[in-house]
Amino acid sequence: MSEKTFAAYIGLDWADAKHDYCLRSATSEKVEYGKMEHTPALIDQWVMSLKERFSGQPIALCLELKSGPIVSCLLKYDFMCLYFVSPQGLANYRRVFTQSGAKDDPTDAFLQFDFLTKHFSDLKEIKLDDSETRLLDQLTKHRKSFVGEKVKLTRKIQAALKCYYPLILTIFPTIDTAIFCDFIKRWPNLSKLKKARRKTLEEFFKTHRCGRADVICNRIELIDTAIALTDDEAVIKPYQRYALGSVVLLKKTLETVKEYDVEITKIFKHHKDSHIFASFPGAGNVLAPRLLTAFGTDRSVFSSASEVTKYSGIAPVLERSGKKVWIHWRFKCSKFLRQTFVEWANQTIKYSYWAKAFYEEKRAQGKAHQATIRALAFKWIRIMYRCWKNHTIYDESKYLFALKKHGVKS
Repeated sequence: MSEKTFAAYIGLDWADAKHDYCLRSATSEKVEYGKMEHTPALIDQWVMSLKERFSGQPIALCLELKSGPIVSCLLKYDFMCLYFVSPQGLANYRRVFTQSGAKDDPTDAFLQFDFLTKHFSDLKEIKLDDSETRLLDQLTKHRKSFVGEKVKLTRKIQAALKCYYPLILTIFPTIDTAIFCDFIKRWPNLSKLKKARRKTLEEFFKTHRCGRADVICNRIELIDTAIALTDDEAVIKPYQRYALGSVVLLKKTLETVKEYDVEITKIFKHHKDSHIFASFPGAGNVLAPRLLTAFGTDRSVFSSASEVTKYSGIAPVLERSGKKVWIHWRFKCSKFLRQTFVEWANQTIKYSYWAKAFYEEKRAQGKAHQATIRALAFKWIRIMYRCWKNHTIYDESKYLFALKKHGVKS
């Protein structure tokens, strides 16, 4: 099946509370079934029994996860070789045998075992990157989830303020800031704000790093001339309570994102590949670490830039049936990874000469903004792949010279 000779083959159906498995020894045709509870002690006991039974020889195990508690647990044992089958791939494989759609844990364990033994060449062994890269990967993903929460909270606050206190949205067009949170907590409604003295307001803005006199004067003028949207307490009180409750959560979320930024920047700075990804225009402190974890440190993972574009979901999918041809973007991919490349490609328009020229050319041809950004990301991945593979930083002047040499504008 491979360069390794396995003593046994196992299909493992993972769950939160228990794990069903299907096992067959390499020297037998008998298929065994079993299950174990999800506790470190019982998993260790099961693995140690396999080690003793098969004298520590390599064992191939197939499961539907690339990462997670059970993967981290099993990868501690050097004789366990883990192989990944995608959940969608296994679901399609299941439909071959059960058109009714019936699903059962022991059956899934057998299907994973069956896929492992019959389609081994289609599976990839799960290999973890170094600890520093995996740490950076998890931190950037968790940070993104908090950013998502921040966006949800700002939308809720905006909706509430529009109902009883729209002036605040004029004073603070951007509300995901500490100054907004402190302002709304101090003056939660227009009635209280109107009672504030000019000097008090000026001191508040200055202590929150808003020292421009024209900006302060404009804000105070807006407050002086403001008219209440409504005087109905049945509207003001509930929405004020809702806004204040959401602002407390927003401020804590903003602080959490800042803490993530500090930790991510510190780890990224000391990473051995940080200089490569920091050299790309527009990457910055947020996107550079995400780009680094997208590629990782193992140069054998991707054999071509094309593999990266497919894995990240940037490369389109072609479907052809008879005379019909349909080209669409990939639905089965990491949304976080695709968003990373799309967000970064959009930033490069501001910092890269050829990227801006490419974007303007495609837009002039009638291409939509998002389609153009994905096409730009496709080009950038090819460049980034080469830099990553050769351990070299990006040099805009060298790339422009190469474009000129080949007679290409962008």
